[in-house]
Amino acid sequence: MLVLVAPGQGAQTPGFLTPWLALPGVEDRLRAWSDAIGLDLVHYGTDADADEIRDTSVAQPLLVAAGLVSGAALGTQTSAAAAAVADIAPGAVAGHSVGEITAAAFAGVLDDIAALTLVRRRGLAMAEAAAITRTGMSALLGGDPEVSVAHLEKLGLTPANINGAGQVVAAGTLEQLAALDADKPEGVRKVVALKVAGAFHTHHMGPAVDSLAEAARELAPLDPKFTYVSNKDGQAVTSGEEIVERLVGQVANPVRWDLCMETFKELGVTALLEVCPGGTLTGLAKRALPGVRTLALKTPDDLDAARELIAEHS
Repeated sequence: MLVLVAPGQGAQTPGFLTPWLALPGVEDRLRAWSDAIGLDLVHYGTDADADEIRDTSVAQPLLVAAGLVSGAALGTQTSAAAAAVADIAPGAVAGHSVGEITAAAFAGVLDDIAALTLVRRRGLAMAEAAAITRTGMSALLGGDPEVSVAHLEKLGLTPANINGAGQVVAAGTLEQLAALDADKPEGVRKVVALKVAGAFHTHHMGPAVDSLAEAARELAPLDPKFTYVSNKDGQAVTSGEEIVERLVGQVANPVRWDLCMETFKELGVTALLEVCPGGTLTGLAKRALPGVRTLALKTPDDLDAARELIAEHS
């Protein structure tokens, strides 16, 4: 069984969309989306530097656009992502953090424009929330997750991402993160600051929930065509309205990617394909899902191998 997944914020790198623009129709599609959401996706995906695309209000729409473009390219290069994914017929779809919106489009819950409109609002709202207090996120390398989580709570930090394969990401104020760096949990080798602009998936994002809820009222979601696995608790969700409700609340709640991978295992996953800019989630799967084939879409050069994987495991 094939699982199709989409990465979250931090996966973007300068110029990562450049090779995708060589595919027929991709630049036109990106420019049309740019006009629709008021953000130049072509510029930010090709010419912008690392600081520009670190901006939450830019990074999030850029990542969803990249996922939609690469997902569509798995089928016909002129189709919408949902149509291409319908041809692939994965056993399940999921996304990490903002990648959940990409996954919702893959499952036919939202069309491309609705997904990009929602993520544009999400990015702006989370950037505004992050500006209220100086906050950030740091990954813990090594250690036992249960020990680390207890230690974070003692320092007033939130385990914002529990990613499986032993990876925990802490989030909170910069002062709290500095205290963590000086007082690591037992067994943690290193604390690495992430290139994000705030404490996402914590109470610091509370103001963004209200803004996103307002935007969600304008949507008309459909029920998913495939099993949609939620970051909230790793459960499969069958209602489009509930998926959107979870997308709204998730910005202020921890990402439980560990539970998502447990669900993949229960569903009988044999292969995991990560859309552009792939790499992070396949890395986690290699450690947490031994024996499962993995492939990350980074450039169009990976498409043939991805299609072979799909043919073998769909």
